[in-house]
Amino acid sequence: MRPQLGISQRLIQLGVLILILGAWYIGTLPGHINPLLLPPPGPVFKDFWQLLTNSSIWPDLWVTVHEWIVAVLIAAVAGCCLGYVISRSAYAVRVFDPLLAGIYSIPAILLYPLYLLFFGLGSGSKIAIGTTIAFFPVVLNTIAGLANVDKAYIRAAQSMGANDFQLFWSVMLPAAFPVVLTGLRLGCIIAFLAILGGETISSLAGLGHRIVSLAENMESAQMFANIVFAVLMAFIINGLVSFAEARGRRGFQ
Repeated sequence: MRPQLGISQRLIQLGVLILILGAWYIGTLPGHINPLLLPPPGPVFKDFWQLLTNSSIWPDLWVTVHEWIVAVLIAAVAGCCLGYVISRSAYAVRVFDPLLAGIYSIPAILLYPLYLLFFGLGSGSKIAIGTTIAFFPVVLNTIAGLANVDKAYIRAAQSMGANDFQLFWSVMLPAAFPVVLTGLRLGCIIAFLAILGGETISSLAGLGHRIVSLAENMESAQMFANIVFAVLMAFIINGLVSFAEARGRRGFQ
């Protein structure tokens, strides 16, 4: 379980945010950065408030969230199942763990043009890239968590007559759960970032597509307002996933 942040840590976080906003404001003063490249904070937050109060962004938000949910579900199921199968054999762990780690080091974005050819410009290609990127932290953490369960616990459960399901549910999963949860949390976060990136490269809808369209039309303030909205969504997803991780850890303690 993560330690709670104290007042001093919160103040530091607030200070960093104020520093960023101050640098942004100073950079947009007359004679500094061109407003077309970096608009002042005032118009940006005005457009951001309009985003929150009208319904223009919700269709694109739903597209991105739908792609993210589907990608995370596929990656979680596939990664946990494959990780469990590999973790059952020490030989398979020695063979596949470094192999999967090596594949994970290859930038998955290189596959995106191939996904565009197979799945087109719609949601399919974004789901594919999100699933691919989220799959590896899930499967690697599942292997690491299940393969490193103390063998004494396993032998003790087997000596008391536990079958395979009881062994997994009552011994292996509780022991490996914190590590598996970490992989799921990382997978959820990077899947969202990958999908946003895919939408900015080539897509028909979504938050990333919306940002690129505004940039092409030189609507800088609205573009930055949408970027702020996307960053806020990333923070919300990180907070929700971290909260679910903490609750899951407490549930298995």
